[in-house]
Amino acid sequence: MAIDYANKLPLNQPVNDAEPLHCALTGVPVSAETAYWAPPLVTAGELVRAITSGLLHSPGTLSRILFDEQAKVPYDPAVREQLAARRSAEQLKLLVGLLVLVALVVVPIVLLALR
Repeated sequence: MAIDYANKLPLNQPVNDAEPLHCALTGVPVSAETAYWAPPLVTAGELVRAITSGLLHSPGTLSRILFDEQAKVPYDPAVREQLAARRSAEQLKLLVGLLVLVALVVVPIVLLALR
């Protein structure tokens, strides 16, 4: 899933009501009335790629990429727990990655200071 901010959908409903809706996680068809509308699942890898491409290609739009509200996508109500577990796993991956990055910066500084 790519993060595309140039062609954002409205925040609550799809553009064309005639096209069938599919769950963004499983792909099963869902109706607009029963769908659970939530922001799309963004993986830690997609977030890192969006940040690095934002820094390299257009640093001025990096804040918009990171802080704009994402368009809501439909999910099957039966997969809410699975979606919550996937979001928690992605948050944990991002936290571990940030801690490793901090350790790679702090450990050499501390070792040099102790000399």
